Amino acid sequence: MNISLPFRLFAAATVTGLLLTACSGSGGSPTASGSPPAAPGTSAPPRTTPPAPSAATPSATTGPTTPTQTPTGTPPLGSWSLQPVWPFATLAQAQAWERAYRSSGHQPWHRDPDQTALAFTRGYLGFEEIDRVSSRTVSGRHARIGVAPTGPETGTAAVIHLVRFGTGPDAPWEVVGTDDTTFSLTTPAYGSLVHSPLMTGGRISGVDESIRVQVRQPSSEAPLGTSPCCTPAGGNNQPWNVKVSFSEARDPVLTVVASTGGHVADVERFTVTAVRTG
Repeated sequence: MNISLPFRLFAAATVTGLLLTACSGSGGSPTASGSPPAAPGTSAPPRTTPPAPSAATPSATTGPTTPTQTPTGTPPLGSWSLQPVWPFATLAQAQAWERAYRSSGHQPWHRDPDQTALAFTRGYLGFEEIDRVSSRTVSGRHARIGVAPTGPETGTAAVIHLVRFGTGPDAPWEVVGTDDTTFSLTTPAYGSLVHSPLMTGGRISGVDESIRVQVRQPSSEAPLGTSPCCTPAGGNNQPWNVKVSFSEARDPVLTVVASTGGHVADVERFTVTAVRTG
């Protein structure tokens, strides 16, 4: 699959969203009218509808530690410590999509946690071979969606943690992190302030693993930085560490993603965390 199209759509949507914002005078949120373009910070949905997933509950939970703003009022993600990773950078963007959806049914995939998880994995992270849902747990405003590459010997690559962004009846799903088990990314700490070069690390179980780390932001198609390929790792719950440099960060929340593979698929497992630039 060619992933350049979703990002060209994203770039065009961002420019359009900025023009609408400048004209609306509504506190930074574009006004939906007719059939509006994508809200800023969105990408195209996956090209196919995910197959019916099996039910499974991951054993780990996302572990945020640092709030993104002053804890007053109702937290837009249900907790002041959760970070908006993708597809919306701000609550205003999520609310702009809600208005567009109610007006014209625009981009209904934002209401589906399965499609959002796959769009995040394939369109934003660029892991095109991960194309199916392997597990699904939805409880209230939280969803845990397992994603995996197609193949008889492939298991779940990651469990994506999503939360409804906002309190409206059509609040879209937002990726906030991953629930990790045999492959974790614990350094830098979730929600922490970072700068380049960035030391990353965690723990891994496996044989002949090859770890690559990237730093990404929603407003850019290309990674801001990628570690040299690849760092060998393996064993039972063994530590791993990789340093990665990055530049041109402008979004308030960045995505750090570590991946490993090469046995039966290029990417067999991955883990993400969210960090802040200021």
